[in-house]
Amino acid sequence: MARIIESTDGGRRIIKMTTEDIISIVQDYQRIVPRSLDCKEVRNYLNDVVIYIPEDV
Repeated sequence: MARIIESTDGGRRIIKMTTEDIISIVQDYQRIVPRSLDCKEVRNYLNDVVIYIPEDV
């Protein structure tokens, strides 16, 4: 499970992901995005998609 690491200076937080988290994201990507799209089309397509990563608490 992903773990959010707070920044000590109040800046951006870091999300530490496991191998399983990354594989899950790749599987979601492959399921969601049609294979025939180019890079620009993929960006536009994914702007409308939300992918969640479970957080380790």
